[in-house]
Amino acid sequence: MEDMLKDILIVFGRIITILPLLLFITIFMGKRAIGELPIFDFLIIITLGAVVGADIADPSIHHIPTAFTIVVVGLFQRVVANWKISNRKVGKLLTFEPTIVVQDGVLLNENIKSIRYSIDNILQMLREKNVFDINDVETAIIEANGSCSVLKKKQKQFVTIEDMGVERSITAISFPVIMDGEIFPNVLQYFDLDDKWLKQQLSNKGIISSQHVFFATINQNHDLHISLKNDLKVQIPPIFH
Repeated sequence: MEDMLKDILIVFGRIITILPLLLFITIFMGKRAIGELPIFDFLIIITLGAVVGADIADPSIHHIPTAFTIVVVGLFQRVVANWKISNRKVGKLLTFEPTIVVQDGVLLNENIKSIRYSIDNILQMLREKNVFDINDVETAIIEANGSCSVLKKKQKQFVTIEDMGVERSITAISFPVIMDGEIFPNVLQYFDLDDKWLKQQLSNKGIISSQHVFFATINQNHDLHISLKNDLKVQIPPIFH
């Protein structure tokens, strides 16, 4: 009985020390690590999975401390969830703020890198929202759970059949031609263009070198849309939880 009580106290001590450590490491890892789950719930699921898995796989582990762990973790999650609801400051410490990654059709270099996403990650998430031309986007936000929310520009928002009795049109696809300063010659060749044409277009926009370009796309009309690496002209709206 004394040994079992000791085991229970050890387990309880591990719960209240390991979870804060996991929380710190997961926040340090960034939004990519948690997928679609809120960060604290993600940690709870991992912890419960590990505890249950160890109990099933190793018969030498005492079953009662495992059951006690599950109960305490469940109660701990409930207390913290209620705490987050009642205290906004606590809630902000246990999760991420939403991050704007596109504003007025411009990819925001610093914001994207701050959450450890790549351009490819953002483009994929936009395509999943049926956005194939970044110039159509008014605002795109990476939410606290890692998902992407997109607001299209007014002129690019589809009218529903219920609204107007017409079918919605398909947005044209734009192709990346410069990514983080690197030019893609195969994209230029696809449009029967070359580096000379691209450099002239950049020059017309006052851009000396492609190294200043974070992301640029070209469409079927040969329209070049550019996001600079440090575009101070873009006004980022204050979006918080």
